Amino acid sequence: MIHMTTNRRGLIARLPLVLGLAASFVCGATNNGSSQGVVKSKFGDWEVRCETPPGAQHEQCALLQSVAAEDRPNVNLVVIVLKTADGKSRLLRVIAPLGVLLPSGLGLKIDNTDIGRAGFVRCLPTGCIAEVMMEDKLINQMKNGHNATFIIFQTPEEGIGIPLALNGFGPGFDSLP
Repeated sequence: MIHMTTNRRGLIARLPLVLGLAASFVCGATNNGSSQGVVKSKFGDWEVRCETPPGAQHEQCALLQSVAAEDRPNVNLVVIVLKTADGKSRLLRVIAPLGVLLPSGLGLKIDNTDIGRAGFVRCLPTGCIAEVMMEDKLINQMKNGHNATFIIFQTPEEGIGIPLALNGFGPGFDSLP
């Protein structure tokens, strides 16, 4: 089983780099779950959005999908996958709505297999952010899976499962520069 929790010391050391590279994909997300950036291509249920952050020399691209809970259309998630500029790391970042129970983290299941939980790293006016550095095993599970379910908690007892189609994830991920 993959634990989505990361080595805190390693993540904290890389966090400024990662946040700097992907800031536009976090800060650009709006309350309705959309994100700024130009849609470059679509892969199944995913789209690749690109933009050049202020001061950057190169365009930054991310694979995105915005979804809502089936029984609660006001509960949205924005799922963002990107490669860092150095090409050495892959990041899964999920923006959840304000009001989630932070200590419970964000759960993930792929095709009914429990993958683990990621902690929330901070909240912005647009939502709370959970993130994990993606290992090859998680990438392959997402490429080969059919459906993912992200689980957020509003109370310790109440988990809300938000389904996410993985259709197109593999080709979309492979297209990222």
